[in-house]
Amino acid sequence: MNNIDKGRLGERLARKYLLDKGYEILESNYRNRLGEIDIIALHKGILVFIEVKTRTNIKYGYAYEAVNSRKQSKIMKTSMVYIKSRGYGDMQLRYDIIEVYLTEDLKISHIEDAFCL
Repeated sequence: MNNIDKGRLGERLARKYLLDKGYEILESNYRNRLGEIDIIALHKGILVFIEVKTRTNIKYGYAYEAVNSRKQSKIMKTSMVYIKSRGYGDMQLRYDIIEVYLTEDLKISHIEDAFCL
């Protein structure tokens, strides 16, 4: 399985995890001229922007570590375009990271409020 396939599998598993937790998925792989957001969801009245990182091991660090300040800034700018285009300006926002570890005992770690504006 190549990295693209691993990423797609991780995102599918993350969407299932979120649906099981009562999230409403609004968008998957949302793109605009500024960037991409893996998953956009609603949960208990909060608009949640989610970055999914998939790994098969922690040899090169934990998955969340790949969401550095540059990546966070890109996600936030991309989310602002989404919010304006959809009229969600009055909603509370949250930025989460979901780590998916494709190991023998599949592990999904959901980091809520991983970063903020």
